[in-house]
Amino acid sequence: MNIISGIRSYIKEDDVKITILKNKVNILNYVDIGHFDNTKIVVKLKNNDVIIKGSDLVISKLMTDEILITGCYTNIEFR
Repeated sequence: MNIISGIRSYIKEDDVKITILKNKVNILNYVDIGHFDNTKIVVKLKNNDVIIKGSDLVISKLMTDEILITGCYTNIEFR
């Protein structure tokens, strides 16, 4: 059974992953979007929230388990 559970966890990854690039923030396995406008986006995770502040923020990609935020961010905060 260890092999099966290892393969299953590899295929269906539940860990939250946040990738921060120039003018892009990609979040994998988020729970919900708490707030969004062009200066602030709050993304809810399992145990905390990610607050992204900046200007011209846009949700460029929105899927059930992945979100891509583009724009000029000035602050990324974990609460």
